[in-house]
Amino acid sequence: AVLAAAMTAVTAVALAVAAWRRARPVREVLFFPSRPCCIEALLAEAAEPGAAARPCPCPLPSGDTSLSRLVRRLLSARRSLDLCLFSFSCPQLACAVQLLHRRGVRVRLVTDAQYMGLYGSQIGRLRHAGIQVRHDQHSGYMHHKFAIVDRRMLITGSLNWTTQAIQSNRENVMVLEDAEYVKAFQEEFERIWEEYNPANYIFFPKGSNDGA
Repeated sequence: AVLAAAMTAVTAVALAVAAWRRARPVREVLFFPSRPCCIEALLAEAAEPGAAARPCPCPLPSGDTSLSRLVRRLLSARRSLDLCLFSFSCPQLACAVQLLHRRGVRVRLVTDAQYMGLYGSQIGRLRHAGIQVRHDQHSGYMHHKFAIVDRRMLITGSLNWTTQAIQSNRENVMVLEDAEYVKAFQEEFERIWEEYNPANYIFFPKGSNDGA
């Protein structure tokens, strides 16, 4: 009886610790460059939770890297993912975003008009998949680099979502569950999203005489 009571107490403590860890807001800093890694296992688990892991034929190692942690945070989205990115050419991150879209997560993407058409950009692929994309229509860069997961978690830093930046550059990303910061970035996203509404685009400057 004493042993059973002791085991029950240990189990209760373990459950309490696990619950406490789950309840703690996310505070994580990721530094790059990140060594190349395979994220197929993460994508497969997100696509089919609980399914048996299948070996990946690619030569890249799997493991815990800054890239895999970033992907894991993105794949935690259940309702929405808002992306505000200057440049997006990393195929692995694009796969994660596309998977979320197929899973029913509402994905919105704001990007820079000049960089969305560069060689290797993933914007066309995501737009073709049905993801909502909006871009600027003026000379200044849309230079933000942030994402908001489920309106509760902010991912932001110096990192452009490009293979070059992820594998070669000294970069940083902060991941925060902080209502005050999330609110500020969400409001900025909504302002830009409305400003970049195609209905507001100006194709002919005021005063131009296009009929002459």
